[in-house]
Amino acid sequence: MTPFARIAMLLVFVPPLAAQEQGPRPPVAAVKPHGFDFHGRRLEDPYSWLKDKRDPEVVKYLEAENAYSGAVTKRLKPFEDALYEEMLSHVKQTDRDVPIRENGYWYYSRTVEGKQYPIHCRKKGDLEAAEEVLLDVNELAEGQKFLSAHPVGISDDGQLYTYLTDTTGFREYQLSVKDLRTGKVLEDKFVKAAEAQWAGDNKTLFYVVEDDAKRAFKVFRHVIGHPVGKDALVAEEKDERYSLSVGRTRDRKYLIYSSTSSTTSEQWFLDAADPAGRFAPIAPRKEGVEYAVDHRDGRFHIRTNKDGAENFKWMTCPVAETEPKGWVDFEPYKPDVFTEGVALFKDFALISERAGGNPQVRTYDFATKASTRLDFPEPSYDVTLAENREFDTDAFRFNYTSLVTPASVFLYHVAKKERTLLKRTEVPGGFDAANYVTERIEATAPDGAKVPITLAYRKGLVKDGKAPVYLYAYGAYGYSADPGFSATRLSLLDRGVVYALAHVRGGSDLGRRWYLDGKMMKKVNTFTDFIACADHLVNEKYGSRDRLAIEGGSAGGLLIGAVLNLRPDLCKVAHLAVPYLDVINTMLDETLPLTGPEFLEWGNPKERAAGEYMLGYSPYDNLAKKAYPTILVTTSLNDSQVLFHEPAKYVAKLRALKTDANPLLLKCNMDAGHGGGERPLRSDPREGLRVRVHAGSIGNREVNVKVIVS
Repeated sequence: MTPFARIAMLLVFVPPLAAQEQGPRPPVAAVKPHGFDFHGRRLEDPYSWLKDKRDPEVVKYLEAENAYSGAVTKRLKPFEDALYEEMLSHVKQTDRDVPIRENGYWYYSRTVEGKQYPIHCRKKGDLEAAEEVLLDVNELAEGQKFLSAHPVGISDDGQLYTYLTDTTGFREYQLSVKDLRTGKVLEDKFVKAAEAQWAGDNKTLFYVVEDDAKRAFKVFRHVIGHPVGKDALVAEEKDERYSLSVGRTRDRKYLIYSSTSSTTSEQWFLDAADPAGRFAPIAPRKEGVEYAVDHRDGRFHIRTNKDGAENFKWMTCPVAETEPKGWVDFEPYKPDVFTEGVALFKDFALISERAGGNPQVRTYDFATKASTRLDFPEPSYDVTLAENREFDTDAFRFNYTSLVTPASVFLYHVAKKERTLLKRTEVPGGFDAANYVTERIEATAPDGAKVPITLAYRKGLVKDGKAPVYLYAYGAYGYSADPGFSATRLSLLDRGVVYALAHVRGGSDLGRRWYLDGKMMKKVNTFTDFIACADHLVNEKYGSRDRLAIEGGSAGGLLIGAVLNLRPDLCKVAHLAVPYLDVINTMLDETLPLTGPEFLEWGNPKERAAGEYMLGYSPYDNLAKKAYPTILVTTSLNDSQVLFHEPAKYVAKLRALKTDANPLLLKCNMDAGHGGGERPLRSDPREGLRVRVHAGSIGNREVNVKVIVS
């Protein structure tokens, strides 16, 4: 079952677990002296040996932890099974998403009851035509312990289809090309690639490869049928803070490759019809200046923070004159509105914005210069642009959801200013949105900042402090934690649980400054914001301290780990999912995935001021001899984002230090990666943290990412 439901189950619906000494005995990790000097002090790391997943002793320890977790929770199995069946009853297993039109075809994905993965299809002309299966992921998954498969794109003539597959969970994707005329795979897993983009000649692919630290650092040009060894190197990024990506403008005219860090960006462009040509620079990188371009009618449109536009603005320049000195504002800069992305169409543009703590969508008509912001009915929600592949259109699609409104796809006619609901995800089992309430409240942080909290609960809640509360947050990388609907969450809401989503600093929920005030030397704001939210929920009697569960995943796991050290009395139970916990050791090792680029998010611990600040909150380094609540830690052996040894070391050290008898459980998936099982749609609710990522963009370049918990 999901960690979410397991926590609620442990907390609310099952009598307290027996003290550990009365039940199964937890494994004890060996202590092997190891340490290093760090800015004048000695840091001990006796569990460093747990880093090597090839070591039989490490595997034996992880298996012992799994066995212990299974033994402790064995008595919960009947309830777990009942919850699983109940959750599954709310998921429509045979379904189809809304078809998308492109170059005379309708593209869609569908799912079939009893199968774990989607089937990607298309129909030519209209939806009554015969179905053509592009990729049946269920067939690819046969015989695999793990599979993550993603369609990449289709050539302009609609005949060649590319997709990426990973069978380890380590996000080592391999690129394949299928000929849709014959149904044959022309080039099967011919190169490891992070992403790929078709040129306009229907035979050339540009793909991006990663180095050993999982940083996208090279772009290659590949002609179908030619040996990979003959592929031309287009770009190489040698600065470890930057990563490369490749895409196309929305009108398909230009290829764009980008080199970006978390603070700076640089782009180059090439006519998509001339893939053998040479990419030209748009603007040289300038530290602290971010930009991303799209193209329309002979001009580049640019989303940028140039000229001190902290919340970003919309600028433009001719294709022939891209020097920044020639950029002009397309619209006046609005300091109180965070411009997340601009999507160009033939006659209009869509601007993704953030104002008042909520995402917004605004249209701009190039002919009339009229601008209209769409309105939405709930106090807290998420809205994102759907796939809109056609450039010449008079309407666009957007996605809308909230904690109580299932995912919905709308069609909006720009000239008429009318919207039509195309599909709302069906929730079987008698769901009625009228039975639930969502609201947004605010907590006050120690420095006076007002921190939003989005809530959902069953109608009729009495605020007497007796309801169980589940509090989630992320708070990093500028990812805005926007509320999305979850059918499996209904099993909690229907049992009286109050679900709370804290919009803490470190995300961009309230704009760019909200992010900047929760990173680097201000990271502790993220933790104190979360504590303020938890205290506020208790003080306002949404629930009580002894019925509060908290959760965070990945960088959000660091948040929970830091909070537990600061305030172990804050909650009854906590879940740390694929958590980033060993900050100092990880950030000192630049051979590990992602470390180099992360210096701009967390700081470089080799610098004394940054190192001492990071050491002050690193969850692993601040564990102490004191009482902690019940804790569940989940990880995966093949996690490439946060390596499994971080949570393993954390649990080993905490178990040796903590003075309480509350359960401490480590669950390691031995066949998956950072996303758990990554099984789409009909995923077993027993596995994995579900986080969906949506990107605002200009062209195909991601410029702001929103994490939507579902």
